[in-house]
Amino acid sequence: MAPGVLILAAFPPNLFSQSIQTNLELSSDYELKSGTSMAAPHVAGIAAMLKGAHPEWSPSAIRSAMMTTANHLDSTKKPIKDDNNWVATPLDMGAGHVDPNRALDPRLVYDATPQDYINLICSMNFTEEQFKTFARSSANYDNCSNPSADLNYPSFIALNPYSLEGNFTWLEQKFRRTLTNVGRGGTTYNVKIETPKNSTVSVSPRTLVFKGKNDKQSYSLTIRYIGDSDQSTNFGSITWVEEKGNHSVRSPIVTSPIIEVWGNED
Repeated sequence: MAPGVLILAAFPPNLFSQSIQTNLELSSDYELKSGTSMAAPHVAGIAAMLKGAHPEWSPSAIRSAMMTTANHLDSTKKPIKDDNNWVATPLDMGAGHVDPNRALDPRLVYDATPQDYINLICSMNFTEEQFKTFARSSANYDNCSNPSADLNYPSFIALNPYSLEGNFTWLEQKFRRTLTNVGRGGTTYNVKIETPKNSTVSVSPRTLVFKGKNDKQSYSLTIRYIGDSDQSTNFGSITWVEEKGNHSVRSPIVTSPIIEVWGNED
């Protein structure tokens, strides 16, 4: 999420930007505008700044830095609210309000290579033509030896399925993630879990020890829905907190049960 309300932006001078009463229209080189078209340039500009400061970072690393350091609290340390003055969820604001200064030094990032995205596309059972639409080439279509829907992404969404074998039971959903230390020197992080309602969340290991810059450490996260079938969507997060420092790496969690609805048969 980025600033997007009443942003002073360049405006075509040949178009009318304001009017006085009904008979006088005014033009200007600038205009106060709102919407995604105002928020997106903020994020693009921050991404460009991060690439300039860290030219070795991949697009995935830049995205991770912006997401994991974003603020989910406002300037008064209270939860960010949505348009209806309700507490905003990850479905409203994503990872939170982007913080350029913190994104410059995230210490840990969730990185991903082009092959990771190919593996993701391979897991979706696309036709060759559909595959080419996303991959821009069909060269890798016959090389889907390691399909995986578990992209190394800085957030989690669990659409919890259930088993119809025997008693009704919710199935676990497992994720695996890898963090890369882009800071200097070794460091240790411990996990802090904010568990979504009606779910259990477990992380293993609960401590990650990085020996130095570019060291990678992996962990697994398991989510099980334990609520009833009310089809409610709930939210939580995990945060890796630096043991002897001020850095933290936060990822939102969204959970929702999958309920099959059977229609009447004629």
